[in-house]
Amino acid sequence: MSYGLNIPKSGSLDFLSLGALVHRLDPGVIPFRKATECRIHVSGGEFNVSANLADCFRMNTGIASAMVDYPIGDLIAERVRAMGVRPFYRMFKHDGVHGPNMATVYGDRGQGVRAPVVFYNRSNEAAAQLKPGDFNWQDIFAGGVRWFHSAGIFAALSPTTAEVIIEAMQAAKAAGAVTSFDINYRAKLWNVCGGQERALAVLDRIVRNVDVLVGNEEDLQLGLGIPGPEVATKSALDPSVFIGMIDNVTKKHPQIKILATTMREVHSTNRHSWSAVAWINGQTCHSPTCELDALDRVGGGDGFAAGFFYGLLTGAPPQEAVKLGWAHGALLTTFPGDTTMATLEQVKAFAEGGSARIQR
Repeated sequence: MSYGLNIPKSGSLDFLSLGALVHRLDPGVIPFRKATECRIHVSGGEFNVSANLADCFRMNTGIASAMVDYPIGDLIAERVRAMGVRPFYRMFKHDGVHGPNMATVYGDRGQGVRAPVVFYNRSNEAAAQLKPGDFNWQDIFAGGVRWFHSAGIFAALSPTTAEVIIEAMQAAKAAGAVTSFDINYRAKLWNVCGGQERALAVLDRIVRNVDVLVGNEEDLQLGLGIPGPEVATKSALDPSVFIGMIDNVTKKHPQIKILATTMREVHSTNRHSWSAVAWINGQTCHSPTCELDALDRVGGGDGFAAGFFYGLLTGAPPQEAVKLGWAHGALLTTFPGDTTMATLEQVKAFAEGGSARIQR
């Protein structure tokens, strides 16, 4: 199927993402102020999609990012290899004291009525120092790349990172790749890098190069300045607000062929109602709604994007592509960490209405 897109049928990489690699310290349900130990998860919104597509969906994927030659960098690089993702690194040398560094994300899981708490240390982050010219895009795309992806978190890191995204997207388009972007608006990050006014200007320039856009109503309003009703006025599972904003998105950016988002009603930290909706070249598709018992909610949106993109890359009918994204995002919340532990067979079974009965 075309979906209004011209997806290359083959290439050395099915999917390439550009973004910052980070490590997340996870004390589980214990708040950091009382924590005595943590798990280390390797993450990054853009990387997560590549990792999920490689590990669960058996696709050939890559990540373009910054890497630092110190033990934290070694740990992250090992996890990238373990997930089956091909790296394209701009290397930085650590000075032994100040960096540059691989960013640290601190995130407990919360429990019940206590919400998760996430905060960052992105001081002297190597990825924030990336600038146009750091990657040889002509060489990277020479073997054929079917799909290129980036996101708003990387765009917010510094004045130069957004320019790298635009440079890469233009190279991707010239090479015939489909381009996607997850708005992923994070006020904490934009507030230290020019605020919403800069976000609107930067994200508008990026989205001009995008075929497939991922983001909820709040992302569209705060990140792209798309008018819409107050986000809090409707149920989180009601897609009407999102659908009602699509005309304004496509009027502003008529080259966009697909918009998609997840919908989550949070009853408690561990109990969510989960759904998804996509507008695919004029056709609106809804997933079912399921009840999640979330172990670790971080990465569910990236899980949706990976499953949805897999459906599109493999020519699945639009409704099936949405259900694959919905199913994989749901399953990802049942694992610790930010990237998948699901199998393709589990995703397809859940998308087709499977249950949690024991498999013998």
